[in-house]
Amino acid sequence: MKDSGIKITRHACLYETAPEYVTDQPRFLNSAVRGTTKLGPHDLLKKLKEIERDIGRTAGIRYGPRPIDLDILLYGDSQISTETLTVPHERIHERQFVLAPLVDLLGSSADDHMEKSWHSLSKCSGGFFDVWNELGSESLIGTQGIKRVMAVGNRLLDWSERTLIMGVLNLTPDSFSDGGKFQEVEAAIAQAKLLISEGADIIDIGAQSTRPSATRLSANEELERLVPVLDAIVKIPEMEGKLISVDTFYGQVAAEAVKRGATMINDVSGGQLDPSILEVVAELGVPYVTMHMRGDPSTMQSEQNLQYDDVCKEVASELYTRLREAELSGIPLWRIVLDPGIGFSKKSRHNLEIINGLRSIREEMGKVSLGASHVPVLLGLSRKRFLGEICNRADPVERDAATVAANAAGIMNGANILRVHNVRCGVDTAKVSDALRMVK
Repeated sequence: MKDSGIKITRHACLYETAPEYVTDQPRFLNSAVRGTTKLGPHDLLKKLKEIERDIGRTAGIRYGPRPIDLDILLYGDSQISTETLTVPHERIHERQFVLAPLVDLLGSSADDHMEKSWHSLSKCSGGFFDVWNELGSESLIGTQGIKRVMAVGNRLLDWSERTLIMGVLNLTPDSFSDGGKFQEVEAAIAQAKLLISEGADIIDIGAQSTRPSATRLSANEELERLVPVLDAIVKIPEMEGKLISVDTFYGQVAAEAVKRGATMINDVSGGQLDPSILEVVAELGVPYVTMHMRGDPSTMQSEQNLQYDDVCKEVASELYTRLREAELSGIPLWRIVLDPGIGFSKKSRHNLEIINGLRSIREEMGKVSLGASHVPVLLGLSRKRFLGEICNRADPVERDAATVAANAAGIMNGANILRVHNVRCGVDTAKVSDALRMVK
């Protein structure tokens, strides 16, 4: 679409859905995009059919298996009824696999003229929200009929089934908890095997410290640390079925890491420290974790960066800005993970308010984009200083019990991925918290 003069401005989540009409076929993937174009509606339809053919679609059974199916759901505020095109799409109202991604493109309270026009075309007083509610809305998500998923490598990740565990592997000499322990390849491999044996779903490898006032390495210096370990870890049999995340804010490092087998990029700066990373990750086609931070590690705890009137509301707004920059750079919403940045530009009470307020952060983002309110949330609070302050534990290694308590609260408030040093504790925290969430 981009190459055809269609500018994509917003994405929905990605949904895996059961086939309808012709049910004896594999499950489908569905999403929707919002964009602008100078093409008229019929020329746009013609262009979409060309894209379908280029991707490999041929004539076949109606509603049967196909590699791609592109439809125009809405076109401005137009109502169109011709032999070849009906807008709004005539079957929006009956298809949950259409309505779920369509609603993602709308905001719950955005003062958007176009969205108001679209709602009026739904022929329901409450617009498409009422249509979606009549079908079952959020109660449908996570059932066999429809699931939100993230495409990672050759698999689909359903983060709503259970909380995922990301194990930390720091290759730095100066990280606050385990700096200097895993700089040698052999030690790093041994730690990766331990994290996996304890139940990690993702190994997050970091070659640059982002603790407060850390000295920044160049991209080349970071790669010198990262590459030998990454090359070794991707080869170990234990990594089968696991994901490798690389913690970096450099586009150059992200590109090299994915080339060597990484499947996810975790950027503490949300594209602020090296803006090239956004277009690089878009081209790489891997999931992208964008985190909330003001300034950089050397300035993030300055008095100016610690000023909030309403920390959850402001984090939601600033994090949504990071998400929009990623989207407009070509990273679709269905590949984005949000991290509220516990310990980054936050005082202790801010961290606590965010852990308790994850749902309010989602709700705030949903006012402008319901899709953004549904993306997975990563929580990285393991062994951090605010836990030591609360429990009077100066040694970060002694903060695992406090980490368990805070992570349990995070899961109960909507966190989907825990980034932890002690994976065994993290896995148990997730299992118990997930069981509690399932109790009606």
